[in-house]
Amino acid sequence: MYSLKDKIVFITGASSGIGRSCARAFASQGAKLILAARRAERLEEIAAGLKTEHGTAILVLKFDVRNPNAVEQAISGLPQEWRAIEVLVNNAGLSRGLDKLYEGKLRDWDEMIDTNLKGLLYVSRAVIPGMVGRGRGHVINIGSIAGHEIYPSGNVYNATKFAVKALSKGLRLDLNGTGLRVTSVDPGMTETEFSLVRFRGDGERAGKVYQGFTPLTPDDIADAVVYCATRPLHVNVSEMIVMPTDQASTMLIHRK
Repeated sequence: MYSLKDKIVFITGASSGIGRSCARAFASQGAKLILAARRAERLEEIAAGLKTEHGTAILVLKFDVRNPNAVEQAISGLPQEWRAIEVLVNNAGLSRGLDKLYEGKLRDWDEMIDTNLKGLLYVSRAVIPGMVGRGRGHVINIGSIAGHEIYPSGNVYNATKFAVKALSKGLRLDLNGTGLRVTSVDPGMTETEFSLVRFRGDGERAGKVYQGFTPLTPDDIADAVVYCATRPLHVNVSEMIVMPTDQASTMLIHRK
């Protein structure tokens, strides 16, 4: 098991859901955390709790991964003592709507592509050169079962997650020989704010997504992420698909 004690872990989308759970899980390993998101107040609350519980050293960054200038400014401006990033968790992502492609909304498409795909690229481009220079580092991209199987009306969201899968594989090829590791952790149905965001605050509709079966929790995915990050340095978990027991595919879910 590779120790993360006092190593720096950078997590995007850390203000809720899987990102927040990853922050807690890495804090329990003794890591130092850089937490990034748009909602600074939430990040400060999370940071305060982790400092109290674990004594974790935490740096909070407020920026939107969709803004390349903001990403570059935040990462290039890191204090010297926070620059040796050991693990990057590209977690920021979302889905908007559940429309047929020919009825889709352009703003929804742009938001998904800009966040799930371009945001991951911007952050990776800013962080990875430092890892290559140090000869060590681990990039963990949060993908989705939606990047392996298409489902009706998933179209653009599916496309962004298929792209994350392709980028993870391409990055693994580009980094071969550098000592860096690249992992894609791809969850099935996980109960977070995901559906609430997808349906723009419609709590009743979002709640029905998870009715009748036991979905994954954000903590389940954080456990998987930390497992990948703590393998010995010669071991790279390239891809991990994590599904609820009641979910056999994107479309086949056993509901009671």
